[in-house]
Amino acid sequence: MPELYLFPYSRVCFFCPMQSQSTPFPDLAQLRADTPGCYDHLFMNSAGASLMPTPVVSAMMAYLQQETQLGGYEVERLRSDQIGRFYDETARLLNTKPGHIAYAYSATHACNQVLSAIPFRPGDTILTTTNDYVSNQLAFLSIQQRLGIRLLRINDLPNGDLDLTHLDELIRTHRPVLVAITHIPTNSGLVLPAEDVGKLCRQHNVWYLLDAAQSVGQLPLDVAQIQPDFLIATGRKFLRGPRNTGFLYISDRVLEAGLAPLCIDRRAAGWTTPDTFTLQPNARRFEPQEISLLSVGLAEAIRYANDVSLEAITQQNQRLMHRLRAGLQQIDGLVLLDRGSQQSNLLTFHTPRQSLATLDAALRRERIIFTVQNAASALIDFQRKGIDWLIRLSPHYFNTLDEMNAVVDALDRSVH
Repeated sequence: MPELYLFPYSRVCFFCPMQSQSTPFPDLAQLRADTPGCYDHLFMNSAGASLMPTPVVSAMMAYLQQETQLGGYEVERLRSDQIGRFYDETARLLNTKPGHIAYAYSATHACNQVLSAIPFRPGDTILTTTNDYVSNQLAFLSIQQRLGIRLLRINDLPNGDLDLTHLDELIRTHRPVLVAITHIPTNSGLVLPAEDVGKLCRQHNVWYLLDAAQSVGQLPLDVAQIQPDFLIATGRKFLRGPRNTGFLYISDRVLEAGLAPLCIDRRAAGWTTPDTFTLQPNARRFEPQEISLLSVGLAEAIRYANDVSLEAITQQNQRLMHRLRAGLQQIDGLVLLDRGSQQSNLLTFHTPRQSLATLDAALRRERIIFTVQNAASALIDFQRKGIDWLIRLSPHYFNTLDEMNAVVDALDRSVH
């Protein structure tokens, strides 16, 4: 196995945009009462598929029960106002207007809609990072093979941060059509400077796609500050919504340019003559036809997060991660892998002292729910770290400091 690198933490800060203020945190006991799954396990997998709050499940069950009596179309008609809350709550979450929000089946579905809307030509350039999500990279590589575009990756600084100077040089040299970054990679706690990237893209008039799948629901996101043209996200992670849900934000600039997905669904446009159609004037031109039951669950999950407040969630998460990282750093033989000057609620580690199978079994005996990732999920990052597997822990605001201590103790036992 290649040499393992242990990255220093002396200058790492946990991302919190309101460090100088304190936002009152809601009653943790009530939040945990809304999350019955947190009592049976040490749940450390909100970056994968988090625990849905009881109000989210109740909303979907009530909707589904009514569908058994009236059928899906009639319930969609009767509950149109409830379905419409998705746009209002998501706009509230991102500091925008409902007309800029479209429903999607996942962040990957949203990404594919965006990529199909951009009229790439042979020789065009996409700029991305070495930390991008695997599904996005596969989509870029597919476009490269089929359409002959160039895919270039922005360098990292020695500490793992994105090299913004290199990004500026690449933009000036190659005049890319699109800059696409993942705000928080799936394989690392790194937080990329989304707002700084947005400023460069606006300065040079480049389309900007931000994958916020891992940041939405754990960090405040303000599209007025970040300035993306497209922001994509999923519902199942830190937003605590159902699987097979997501959304995308579409900027005024995109709408004014007339961009729309290659394949238009009936919700996205009107068939005006046998040979013409008219696009929806807003972001819904990116939507699929079938949205009902799951969109109600996603809307309820976003409302729940909005009511708790992302500022309070961020500060609680900061406390949890400080305790977890500090404890795991003391375990001899455990290699923490996360890099960068800003880190989030994803923590990844490796150990040469135990095989993956042995460690996996030991942690599951301790009732810890976590994610194992292999090199195929983040090929470039795994290669430079010299590993072929890692374990990812991702607590969330319904977790407690005592649970962080319990995870540290369990890992100490399991590694030794």
